[in-house]
Amino acid sequence: MVPLLPLLAALVTGGRVLLGRGSGDAAEPLTERLAELAALASLLLLLLIDLSVWWHGWPGHRVFVTWFAAAHWQGNISFLLDALSLPVATLTALIGWLVVRFSAAYLHREAGFHRFFIVLSLFLAGIQGVLLAGNGLLLFLGWEMCGVASFLLIGYAWQRPRATGNALFAFVTNRAGDAGLLFSLGLAGFWVGSFEWPALFDAQLPLVDLRVLVLGFVVAALAKSAQLPFTPWIARALEGPTPSSAIFYGAVLVHAGVFLLLRLEPLLRHLPDVMAGLLLIGALTAAYTWLCGLVQTDVKSALIFATVFQVGLMFVAIGLGWTTLATIHLCLHAAWRTWQFLLAPSWLVLTRDRPAPPPRWLAANQWLYTAALQRFWLDKLGLALLAAPTEAIARDVRALEESFIDRAIGEPGRGHAVQPDRPLVQADGLAGRLLAGVSDLLQRIENRLLLRGRGGVAERLLREAGRWLQTLEELLEQPRYLMMAVMATFVVIL
Repeated sequence: MVPLLPLLAALVTGGRVLLGRGSGDAAEPLTERLAELAALASLLLLLLIDLSVWWHGWPGHRVFVTWFAAAHWQGNISFLLDALSLPVATLTALIGWLVVRFSAAYLHREAGFHRFFIVLSLFLAGIQGVLLAGNGLLLFLGWEMCGVASFLLIGYAWQRPRATGNALFAFVTNRAGDAGLLFSLGLAGFWVGSFEWPALFDAQLPLVDLRVLVLGFVVAALAKSAQLPFTPWIARALEGPTPSSAIFYGAVLVHAGVFLLLRLEPLLRHLPDVMAGLLLIGALTAAYTWLCGLVQTDVKSALIFATVFQVGLMFVAIGLGWTTLATIHLCLHAAWRTWQFLLAPSWLVLTRDRPAPPPRWLAANQWLYTAALQRFWLDKLGLALLAAPTEAIARDVRALEESFIDRAIGEPGRGHAVQPDRPLVQADGLAGRLLAGVSDLLQRIENRLLLRGRGGVAERLLREAGRWLQTLEELLEQPRYLMMAVMATFVVIL
């Protein structure tokens, strides 16, 4: 019920919008209450589960139902409720509830008010699926729900090309990480025969296979938590409303990669070289974001680089094997950043000071200062390697559709008259013209056989067939022929 309740709130609000009941100020309170009640109910349920731990211990791995099955493996709807997932999920539910309440006033009378709460509820359902999932498949489902919600809220102001461009950049970058997650899940199904976390942790795989399996998860974690080389997307993600920036990139979503690595800690213990790589990437990311943060002049950009800096330190802690410290760091940092991001719109009121200038040692080093100001040109590199090729492919597909596919299958409302003397019969595309030709042929057959009045070909044929059938009926009614038919029937039976 914890991930299901926000999803139901999103579905109900979406249904109201589709039915035309989501317009005007009067419709806003119900939308906000649905999202708030769903978030609050999820929080209360998690608190009840947390209280039950005092008497019954950690619930552990629980399989509810089989989702689908194949010959050698099956996908279950299962949950893993332990000392890692329950505290993080409870804190996330609390943050989600607070952000929903904050958003009601912040987005009042916005054109996309209902759309925002639909997507926010979708995100709350997805992130709880990530945190509570007992297997990789359910985690991937929640992972993708969070990705879609992030894409939709970055492009919240879809009328602005900058918003849609940043949404595309973030979406494409995260899909690279999702490919790694899918790759590892495929290997888990092939090598282990299960997607359940306990089965993966207990699997006795060769170190080479285990390393390949874990590396796919590591790529997904690096992309979702904006670690190098995937860091540039998160600064562009701030294009969305401030509440979504708070819960997505300040508090919750940016920590999803850290959580995934904490979940995989039993596997990472066997791979010291992978842990060393995580330490190195985390340290490089921390250094990169620290330098870039020194030259920022707006509060949200400064906060996001500070956030990724802290997340980089969490990767360092995981690389050193300090998973308990990383978990505590995650929870404290999520709570602190939520407060800072929600306070960001009031920052200009709270302070009248100019942004602090960069340190003297950085300002004196012209090359380093320029590199930090340009974010070490990783943003442009990401555009050239990811966003630009995606846009080029999209343009090529669009050109193919306009030049060939549309002409082949036609488009609604763009038909042309097949014959000048019949302007009402219109067709477009090969299929439409073929259908119009068949229709014309059938019309000619009908005109020739049936629509020539009395004495037409069809009428004469039907009359002749009727006379033959009447003659046959008269013969069969005579007793001798009837007896012959009965005798023939007995012969066949015997």
